[in-house]
Parts: sequence; C-alpha cells; structure tokens
Amino acid sequence: MRALVTNDDGIDSPGLAALTRLAVAAGLDVVVAAPSEQSSGASAAITAVRDEGRTLVERHELPDRPELPAWGVRAQPGHIVVAALTGWLDPAPDLVLSGINHGANVGRAVLHSGTVGAVLTAAVHDVSGLAVSLDVPLDPRGERHWDAADDVFPRVLELLLDAQPGTSLSLNLPDRDRAEHRELRHARLAAFGAVQARVDEVEDGGLRLGEIEVGAEPEEGTDGALLAAGHPTLTALRSVSEDEGRLVPDWLANTERVHS
Repeated sequence: MRALVTNDDGIDSPGLAALTRLAVAAGLDVVVAAPSEQSSGASAAITAVRDEGRTLVERHELPDRPELPAWGVRAQPGHIVVAALTGWLDPAPDLVLSGINHGANVGRAVLHSGTVGAVLTAAVHDVSGLAVSLDVPLDPRGERHWDAADDVFPRVLELLLDAQPGTSLSLNLPDRDRAEHRELRHARLAAFGAVQARVDEVEDGGLRLGEIEVGAEPEEGTDGALLAAGHPTLTALRSVSEDEGRLVPDWLANTERVHS
C-alpha cells in the first residue's frame, strides 16, 4: 500500500521522521509531504500560499531517508491531503499517516488539530488515516521519546488496514520510556483537551491568543485520563456527517408546513 506521511509541525520535525521510519519498517510504499512551516491548529483547512494560483511545493531531502520522495508544501495539512488524493501524486495514496505530533491530541479539542484534520480530510475521500501524537506538555523538560510508538504502531496499523475504507484513528502516546508504558487502551474523548486557548492580551487593533494547560482532571476512562496514567490510547473518530437526531420532528414538521 502507498502511504502519505504528513503532519502539522513541519517537514523538518523529528516526529515526522519517526513516523516515516515506522511506515517504512512496516513495508509501506512511503511518500512524504508536509507543511514547509509550522501549521499547528490548522484543523482541516485547505489554505495555501500560492503564486499565480499555484501552490508552492519544493522537493525536500529527508536526512535519514534521502531515497524517499519528499516535499515541503506551503500549505496546511488538509490541503496537502486533498491534493495528494485528487491528482497530485500518482498513484494516489491508499493511506494517510499524520504526526507524530509534538503534543497530545485528546478530547473534543481535536477539532482544531491539523494532525487530526489531515486524517479526517482523508476520510471524506474514503481513505483511511492514522493520527499519532506524543503527550508533550507546554513547558517540556528533558528529551522527547520519539520512539514511543514503536511497540504499538504495527498493531494499530493492522487494525486500520482491516477496517473499512475511510476509518480515522487517533493514537496518543505517553512521552516516557516505552518500558514505562502501560497497555494500549481504547478511549473515548474527554470533554475538552489537555490544552485550552485563551486571550492573554487585548489592545487597540489586536489581541494576543495564548495557550494554557487545562487544570481540571479529565473524566475517568477518557483519552486524557488514560494517557496521563501512562496508557497509549486509541480512539476512532468520525468525520463530518449529518446528525438528524438533533432536529425535533414536530418542530421540523411545522417548519415544512410554513414553507409549503
């Protein structure tokens, strides 16, 4: 299978190198395309830097994998995925792998994640995807454990390949030695996430938006709680779809009569 490896931290990030290594080791036909610059918080945006209508793309040599085709793209991860699946790459990828993100993607705040946005964009095209994130705090100390996915990645990839097309999975990993990891757990989303945006400063003509770590303890059994306890967590996500159950039948019927 051909796998597109992307992320939202940029083409030179160590997490991208780690995920690329795992994809190659799994025997996938790997092509790498990632934002030229940091694109965190991009969600599923398809914006890009263009010159005369053309998205700017540059060939890139990965230090550890110079033989792999790789591109730095002046665009958000969602844009890269759309382009890869609709005519840019030939053959088109069968699978999208996104990460490894510098920071956990847990709770309903995954809505804002460019890492997760890449795989949800793939799902719209009936292509399966896996978002991988490392639980790095806002003020990290010491070395990052970019090998944290090594033990669980083959198992999760097998689950993804056995699932129906368009499946989206989110894998979060404790940023600690793999010997200290507890067992992989399925997890539901926490109410929000590990990090929350807030306005730090308001002045005439602008404001400054910052981030703080959420102080409240996540609900037991959620991705945030299990990850904090040392478990790698796996969550299946659903891309955009209608929610007809939110409409009250009597109200909807009255609305239809008014307009008929």
